[in-house]
Amino acid sequence: MTIVDYSRRRVRYNAIIIGGGHNGLTAGAYLARAGRKVLVLERRPVLGGAAVTEEVFPGFRFSVCSYVVSLLRPELIRELDLPRHGLEILPLDGTFTPVAEGPYLWRVDDHAKTRREIARHSLLDAEAYDEFGKAMVKMARFVKPFLNMTPPDPLTRDPRELMKFALIATRFRALSDEDRRHQLQLMTMSAADFLDQWFETDVLKATLSASGIIGTSLGVRSPGTAYVLLHHYIGEIDGSFRSWGLARGGTGAISTAIAEAAREAGAEIRTDAPVDGIRIKHGRAIGVALATGDELDADVVLSSVDPRLTFLKFVGARELPSEFVDEVRRYRFRGSSGKVNLALDGLPDFSCLPGRGTHLRGAISISPSVDYMERAYDQAKYGEFSRRPYIDMVIPTLTDPSVAPPGKHILSCFVQYAPYALARGTWDEQREAFGDTVVDTLAEYAPNIRTIVLHRQVLTPLDLEREFGLTEGNIFHGELTLDQLFFLRPVPGWARYSTPIRNLWMCGSATHPGGGIMGAPGRNAARRILGQAR
Repeated sequence: MTIVDYSRRRVRYNAIIIGGGHNGLTAGAYLARAGRKVLVLERRPVLGGAAVTEEVFPGFRFSVCSYVVSLLRPELIRELDLPRHGLEILPLDGTFTPVAEGPYLWRVDDHAKTRREIARHSLLDAEAYDEFGKAMVKMARFVKPFLNMTPPDPLTRDPRELMKFALIATRFRALSDEDRRHQLQLMTMSAADFLDQWFETDVLKATLSASGIIGTSLGVRSPGTAYVLLHHYIGEIDGSFRSWGLARGGTGAISTAIAEAAREAGAEIRTDAPVDGIRIKHGRAIGVALATGDELDADVVLSSVDPRLTFLKFVGARELPSEFVDEVRRYRFRGSSGKVNLALDGLPDFSCLPGRGTHLRGAISISPSVDYMERAYDQAKYGEFSRRPYIDMVIPTLTDPSVAPPGKHILSCFVQYAPYALARGTWDEQREAFGDTVVDTLAEYAPNIRTIVLHRQVLTPLDLEREFGLTEGNIFHGELTLDQLFFLRPVPGWARYSTPIRNLWMCGSATHPGGGIMGAPGRNAARRILGQAR
């Protein structure tokens, strides 16, 4: 009798996806829905990548890295039926900007209330705010169709690809002269200069300009940051542009919902499965090798991690054209932000607007003036973390009490600037000083903060790189600058999710349309593989 050792039989997958962040899971879900045999591999014990919820301290469940939702594509939510898989988005009600000296600014989702609030500062700005909002919505609508487009190759002679450029030109010509001017300005100007054309109130310009520096090592007066401002304006919830929310249960709930959709479609997902390399044979990806020594076979391999890890670590420069390797090495990360998560015994009490109120239920922005924002950048330019940083915060427990023990709260602080490359010392040496700076800065506006902090978690760019695989701590897998967008992202000539290695594809935030909890890169890459992409 012949005995078959099934334990040694190799399983072949149609697709293996490296990285269980939201983009990798999204690609896996779409491929599995199309009938492919899919395996998603995640290095960490928990799914989600940077979109993850973890119990850092007993009873406190933090959105450790990414913490708010806006860019998640509505078509992805609809097609994967994420609400059925547990996704619930809780709207954030506006942005509160405390000011140590002078009147605070509190913009809410009610447009009439926000207009009256701005009128306290400037009647002219209250009038301009209407026109600004209309103009930005038009610009967001202009950009929106391109988010789901596979970028065309500008050197192609393929008529189908040239039609994409024709579509862009047609849409641009359809804009009014004023809207075309605004679109060109958004692609070239600094956030501060663009906003100077609309407003005179310093705190309003500073708070709006903050969206232009997220994920970049640039200041609010640096050219190109106006586009990053628009990138954050294209987010929508229930069809409303520039709407922000929190996922019930933390941002990890987004990853969990996508993972459940993928599993329902038949995908296999493994955690604690670090990849050691991508297996290449005759210029073609044939599978992956795990750190355990196991080898897995696949028809195609997709990487949702960044280009440096994918090509220089997992593939190896020897397998790639030298000019391509040079471009990968030139690709800029320049991580510039950190995260400080605080477990609180109570709520912060802001001197300019004391007490517990609805102003604490939205975003809270430490951005009192344009000069404040630019000076924070000045220190980062010379390799120092900002001693008075820009901080964007939310208190998710006011909307979702389930993430902390009864009566306790979480304060989630995104902090900029924190340059990956320090001029003096190391981040291991500077981590606690960075955390102290954040608490000290908050105490200037909410003096009680020091007395209510129970625990704190400090994540530097180096921590983001070590723990979450974000090279140089860049939250977007690379800066969103004009030379790293659309058909230039991540490498000129290779912006269509394919790579010089046959059957190896990219599907993470380093590809078009970029970073944030969006899911578009994963969806676009899967559709391209399936031959469905436009």
